[in-house]
Amino acid sequence: MKINRLLLSASLLTSSVIASAAEPFVSFDKQSPYAMCLTGTNDTVVYHADDWKGVRLAVENLRKDLTRVTGSPCAPVVVATVGKSQLAKKYAIQSKQLVGKTEQYLLFVEDGKLIILGSDKRGTIYGIYELSRQIGVSPWHYWADVPIEKHADIYIKEGVYTDGEPKVRYRGIFINDEAPCTSTWVKNTFNRSSAGVGYYEKCFELLLRLKANYMWPAMWMWSFYADDPNNSRLADDMGIMMGTSHHEPMARNHQEWSRNRKQYGKWNYATNQKVLDDFFRKGIERVKNTEDIITIGMRGDGDEGMEGGNNMELMKRIIKNQRRIIADVTKKPAHKTPQVWALYKEVQEYYDQGLRMPDDVIYLLCDDNWGNLRRVPNAEERKHKGGWGLYYHVDYVGAPRNSKWQNVTPIQGMWEQLSLAYESGIDKLWVLNVGDLKPMEYPIDLFLNTAWYGPQEAPLSHLDAFCDDVFANASKSGDDISDDIADMINKYSKYNGRVTPEMLDANTYNVATGEWQQVTAEYITLEVEALRLFADIKPEYEDCYRQFVLFPIQAMANLYQMYYAVAMNHYFGKQNDPQANIWAEKARVAFERDSILCRHYNKVMSGGKWDGMMIQKHIGYRSWNDNFTKDTMPQVVFVDDKQKGGYTFKSTNAMVSMEAEHYYSAQGEWNVFEDMGRTLSGLKPSVPQTEKLKMPSIFNSHSLTYRFGMKNASQKVKVHVILKSTLDIHSVGGMTYTVYADGGQPMKVNFNGNLNEQPENIYTIFYPTVARRVIDSVVELELASGVDVHTLTFVPNDPDIVIEKIVVDGGDYQPSYLFGNETYKSR
Repeated sequence: MKINRLLLSASLLTSSVIASAAEPFVSFDKQSPYAMCLTGTNDTVVYHADDWKGVRLAVENLRKDLTRVTGSPCAPVVVATVGKSQLAKKYAIQSKQLVGKTEQYLLFVEDGKLIILGSDKRGTIYGIYELSRQIGVSPWHYWADVPIEKHADIYIKEGVYTDGEPKVRYRGIFINDEAPCTSTWVKNTFNRSSAGVGYYEKCFELLLRLKANYMWPAMWMWSFYADDPNNSRLADDMGIMMGTSHHEPMARNHQEWSRNRKQYGKWNYATNQKVLDDFFRKGIERVKNTEDIITIGMRGDGDEGMEGGNNMELMKRIIKNQRRIIADVTKKPAHKTPQVWALYKEVQEYYDQGLRMPDDVIYLLCDDNWGNLRRVPNAEERKHKGGWGLYYHVDYVGAPRNSKWQNVTPIQGMWEQLSLAYESGIDKLWVLNVGDLKPMEYPIDLFLNTAWYGPQEAPLSHLDAFCDDVFANASKSGDDISDDIADMINKYSKYNGRVTPEMLDANTYNVATGEWQQVTAEYITLEVEALRLFADIKPEYEDCYRQFVLFPIQAMANLYQMYYAVAMNHYFGKQNDPQANIWAEKARVAFERDSILCRHYNKVMSGGKWDGMMIQKHIGYRSWNDNFTKDTMPQVVFVDDKQKGGYTFKSTNAMVSMEAEHYYSAQGEWNVFEDMGRTLSGLKPSVPQTEKLKMPSIFNSHSLTYRFGMKNASQKVKVHVILKSTLDIHSVGGMTYTVYADGGQPMKVNFNGNLNEQPENIYTIFYPTVARRVIDSVVELELASGVDVHTLTFVPNDPDIVIEKIVVDGGDYQPSYLFGNETYKSR
């Protein structure tokens, strides 16, 4: 089903908002007009030795990509960076177009070769990876196991192709809160207790394939610079500009201080300036020959506010000394080194109170950790030459609860806030807190795509293009299923955005109004759709589909079923209703299934490739920083199921719906047939067959009495007695029951006397009734006046009668196939 799109008028959009991906220049169809065939030659991808190392590394990946697609690394491709590679001089006209451009490439055919020219290191790299993407290698081929389709030939269309320049200058992600998932996965995958070049190479390659250029490394347990000295060198070689998080100034990781706190003393500039200045200096010395962007300013120890509160004069001194250190170490003016001041949480108060940075410093604004911008610059503030940045979250550890386990960011909300940021002049630096990176794949793609192209014309435009790109050939039947997948991703993003898994509990939704049932049913419906589509997924796409679609839906659908079961358990437990026990068991089964789903993600999916990535605790939070060691089953109650009857129904209108087994009192023994009725069960007198033959009537030997209160009911009511469609098996002219209210005049009803195949009954009564399997027998009774609580007694005059439900209509009953939702009851 095609998703309905929110279409905005052109007046609401910037003039540059026109694209979400590069124009296609690759075809696999020989019949299409093309300039050259990229395959079938012995040519290789050519670059000059004097080009950037990052370009050379990207070329090696291109050769691997060509092999994945065609089986051969050979292709007549020339790669060159303007102003760096000798090869660029041969293409003077095109090279001239790139002079002064930022991270732009041109791709064209000349002399039977495909030429990729870049304005700078990353421009060339992006051109290389755009070719990889268009021949069928997704940026997510490693991180989400997107399959790579095989093709014998690749054709390049005529024309000159470019993606232009980025809308946001610095674009990247922040790996954060990396324990226990990423830390466990790195240990299992790279056999390291900390992240080294093996891990970061995968991260950097993904970023470059997504046209990003910036990163804050993991810092909870690790130190990017100290744990593996090659990390920084690799980033610079590959073309990723590193930064450090909002509370890690001067290219130093917090772990570098916390691991040596005894040696360094207190993280307090007012009392420990000399040690801190030396600490800062060593950080700048370490990165002085890189493109890294330096975070300046200071927060308290461990991502907290500064000790003693905000001190304007102290902050001025900190920043002045930091810039002096930068200039001294780099041997060039401080403004020559890119710097950012993060206005995170309480730091924004410094700015609001008048503290300003030098013109070259980037002001990094932040969201509220939940996806809402805290502020945007006004017209005067936009004149700040250093520009404005955005620190945005799809992962968060903090009050009121952590948000780490699943993606809970609604697509429309993210689109709206990123659009607001861009249109407000926040376009110098964007960084996204992505937690473990998985399972935030789609928000990452959306964020970085928006940072490059600017906001798209409608909230779900990128989602459509993304699903077309990833799942275009995923169907075994050959159907185009990308729209269906986009619809499911959109829906689960919306549903998850209502409340995070960590904040969800049995009290989140209302049981009595049916709200809990409604939201759980929405997830179950979505899971059914995801499983239906899974049956049509090609085997090679199954792991990819699980990561983007099936697992996030199943995991949250199951979590909702668990908490719904707990809510129903508590609801019936308060009524001392044995149904509480049934719901307790459903909660237990769902809790166990949660661990099964996560284990499959870790140990089975993708051959166990992601072992450790789905071990985040998410069941059992009471506050944001609970130190519980593992997921904890919610508390349920159990009711002694030997107790029977005692129910009283209370309605706020003139209608009561009562399940047959929820009686107030019973005479005689009754058999309960679970799930016989349309909604719950059926009750039948427990009478041996030998006794039945002796008793033409069992009047007064078996009866059921129901107790109820109704408001605004007329004195005369219609009573719907819902019975199983039993036939006149004794051929006595029909079975009967007797019913009376408030001890009044009994009324005897023959309910199946015409339920036969006589010509006058067969099509009008018999077939319609037996096909529906129930008889809705209606009788008018008179209720006692001046009574708040009424009684209604049902007496079967035949032991083979089965009763399923009773509805008392005082004027407000609306015809219903299920005969209404059961009215609130208590014991």
